Amino acid sequence: MKKLLNDPYKYVDEMLVGMCAAHPEIYRQTGEGGRVIARAGSQRPGKVGIVSGGGSGHLPVFTGYVGHGLLDACAIGDVFASPSVEQMAEAMKVAHAGAGVLRLYGNYGGDVMNFDMAGEQLEMEEDIQSTTVLLADDVSSAPPEEGEKRRGVAGMVYAFKIVGAAAEQMRSLEEVTRIAQETADSCRSVGAALTPCTIPQAGKATFEIAEDEMEMGMGIHGEPGVWRDKLKPADDIAHEMVDRLIADRAIDSGDRLSVMVNSLGATPPEELYILYRVVKKRVEDLGATIVMPLVGRYATSMEMSGVSMTFCFLNQEREALMQAPASCAFWQVK
Repeated sequence: MKKLLNDPYKYVDEMLVGMCAAHPEIYRQTGEGGRVIARAGSQRPGKVGIVSGGGSGHLPVFTGYVGHGLLDACAIGDVFASPSVEQMAEAMKVAHAGAGVLRLYGNYGGDVMNFDMAGEQLEMEEDIQSTTVLLADDVSSAPPEEGEKRRGVAGMVYAFKIVGAAAEQMRSLEEVTRIAQETADSCRSVGAALTPCTIPQAGKATFEIAEDEMEMGMGIHGEPGVWRDKLKPADDIAHEMVDRLIADRAIDSGDRLSVMVNSLGATPPEELYILYRVVKKRVEDLGATIVMPLVGRYATSMEMSGVSMTFCFLNQEREALMQAPASCAFWQVK
């Protein structure tokens, strides 16, 4: 393992201290052991709180997207490990401003269990109303008829943006939850990995893959994909990823959608743009329009080399919310 760190067991805590120190106007640490990141300012009374949570190792997901027009608070666990019930409850308490809290996060067993327990605890002890919307956008993790089993990956970024904007407009918890569920339902993602990543506390690669191989459909934690074979040319990879996404949710002429081509950590922007040029032509050849394309590092897996591709289908409401102002250290919409 070759990383810039002091103590592997302090990796997350030292990272959070540094992130908040670099951006004190956006982030502040609170909660058990400083594992809750909240907005630097006070909560706006009567605004629905938007919280998320999950393991570290995916920056900007999750903590990076705390900010105006995005998340209000986030509980963060060790690398690829769920935060505790207490940390999730603290994030919800920090985000609560009198109008309830929406929990918005990926479909992973530990996160679901702990967030459910935190919600039940706060409902009984603090009378805080809360709802949950899970992101389950990875088409390679389960067939459409078992969509509830799918993993949540980069579609979360679209949900944070669109739902955060709705909450800023002071919409009710019921309305914000509806928009969150519709956004989650509108997202489709697929990933491809070329190399593994290394969890500091484990000190070794999360899986083995030959130098000349790639794996299509691999999850953001290295979960198995749909095939492993020799590395293919970039255009072939881009075409297959588009094929898999439109096989799950067809693109119709006149559709408007945002497309994200996301680095899993180590893939440089140059390679992402090589892929994007293929995606753009495919989408436009189908008569659809791309709105606010995202090409860059939005949801990572440590230093994994690879890419994920996400389609977020828009209607008039979601498009307006996508374009509403938002600000965090990793994404600005003006």
